[in-house]
Amino acid sequence: MRPPFPPSPERSAELRRRFAEEARSERPDLSTLCLLVGAEADGELDEAGLDAAQLELDRLAGLLPYRPGGPQAWAVALRELLGERMGFHGTPADYQRLESSLLHEVLVRRRGLPILLSVVWLEVARRAGAPVYGVALPGHFVVGFGPDEGQVLADPFDGGRVLTGADAELLVAGVTGTGIDPSMLRPADPLDVVLRILNNVRAWAAARPERSDVALWAVELSLLLPSHPARLRYERAQLLVQRGEFVTGAVELEAYADVVSAVDEGAAERVRGEAFAARAMLN
Repeated sequence: MRPPFPPSPERSAELRRRFAEEARSERPDLSTLCLLVGAEADGELDEAGLDAAQLELDRLAGLLPYRPGGPQAWAVALRELLGERMGFHGTPADYQRLESSLLHEVLVRRRGLPILLSVVWLEVARRAGAPVYGVALPGHFVVGFGPDEGQVLADPFDGGRVLTGADAELLVAGVTGTGIDPSMLRPADPLDVVLRILNNVRAWAAARPERSDVALWAVELSLLLPSHPARLRYERAQLLVQRGEFVTGAVELEAYADVVSAVDEGAAERVRGEAFAARAMLN
């Protein structure tokens, strides 16, 4: 992928307004939010490109058989279409690519991180009427079909392989060293999915200090979600300082310190010290 160029400030402001509005709607649309993330990353993704991505999801849904049956049949139908016919899957190298976290790129490349491939599965299956939802296993996102008592899990990163109970246990044990807790199998809220995607973008950028621009927009989009970790405000302030915006960063650090002081005055004083150091960089 070419280095993504950000949208203009005016375009970015409009994208963020729409992102915040969608995130606060009664039923946030996962594909819309993911595509707005992509547009914030890639200034070449215009309105026609956003529409084309939605139409591609519609097209794929239209290729599924009509109501194939229960949860197992749905999982198999999605695997045969998306994994086998269309070639959607992931590889270890996909973890090193920013486009693996951008839905419009995943639809073109048919490669991506587990969570973005799961978004494709979810959006295609949802359009076709499947009882589908995301399942945020520790360290590995998959999709689920059907109710708790008949739940079927599939792994889009592995081409949609239908998981046995033992397979799921191994995935969780490889990350946590323990077995599956029933709470891990609950449907993931769409906004939690978006936050997890933005966390992946931030992790990608954290390993590449020269891409602090990517880290900044990922943090700022995260802050537009109705529920987000308060510490993201601190991370944003640090990024502003890192990018040479010393005064703005210092102001943000001081504001965060005021919030933290209510629960941890020692931590607040450390943050105020960072703000003082940031202002000193102007001298």
